[in-house]
Amino acid sequence: MAHRRLVNEVTASSARLFGEELRFYREATGYTQEQLAKLLHSTRPNITRFESGKRRMPPDMVMQADVLLGADGALKRLWDRVDWNAEVEHPDWFQTHVDMEAEAVGARIFQLAVIHGLLQCREYAEAVFSVSDAAGKPKVIEERTAARLARQKRFLDPDGPLLLVILDESAIRTVFGGPGVMKRQMQHLLAVAELPNVIIQVAPFGSRHAIIDKSMVMLEMPDGRTWVYSESLDRGHASDDPTIVAAHRRSYDLAHGAALPVADSLALISDALEGFMDDEDRARRDRVAQEQLQRGQRRRLHRGGPRIPRPRPRA
Repeated sequence: MAHRRLVNEVTASSARLFGEELRFYREATGYTQEQLAKLLHSTRPNITRFESGKRRMPPDMVMQADVLLGADGALKRLWDRVDWNAEVEHPDWFQTHVDMEAEAVGARIFQLAVIHGLLQCREYAEAVFSVSDAAGKPKVIEERTAARLARQKRFLDPDGPLLLVILDESAIRTVFGGPGVMKRQMQHLLAVAELPNVIIQVAPFGSRHAIIDKSMVMLEMPDGRTWVYSESLDRGHASDDPTIVAAHRRSYDLAHGAALPVADSLALISDALEGFMDDEDRARRDRVAQEQLQRGQRRRLHRGGPRIPRPRPRA
């Protein structure tokens, strides 16, 4: 088999070069993406992402592919020279994060202003998407909500990955969808917190001096690496650079130290739940009072209108 000559240097775009080389060996051996996926115990979409350089192939899978495709170690040698620490910043940045999330064996999350997607109930997710760029697009909101709930399944399984979440108090106080939706979301948080693999803590407003200034996620991967993910205004940033990971881990540890203990955190969520229940009852009473007022106004209007004599029946 003809072998490509590999350039012995590190480049920030070398992930695409590795993907091209993987595709070259796959096609040379006559395998389709579907066939290779089955042999590697993966999926065809994963192979597509590996070959496009949009996803890092796990090292053990690289060695399997080397043998299956007769690459004689070329794939592993190229994989070792790829700058996998290069920060991911491209249009499909969120899909990259979702792909890694689907393989993660653990996640540590700090979240500001909004409940993290892995902990959102359906009603809350729909309310969040309703004030996003999907506003006024029911089908898009439905699709995005379904995708978000699908991401939760492996984490909200008692045997699922470890999920450690620190919610800034702003996340449970910021209202999306009204008090009824927030009541349902608080109930959902309390239910999820009972899972053996999930720990939810709240960092109260008074501890802001030690809190991170933006949301972040640290994903523990099967190969032992840790990926840090955060978002700026219009894009996401993912990196497994040891220096970046260490800095974010320090920030997370500071936030953890400032957060309330689990029992106190759940008590605060329960308190928020009671507040939203009161708000919902108050809103319901206000609606009833308004409806009664409108009915009374309609009756008075009818009584004050011109009288129309009824025709008398003829004898």
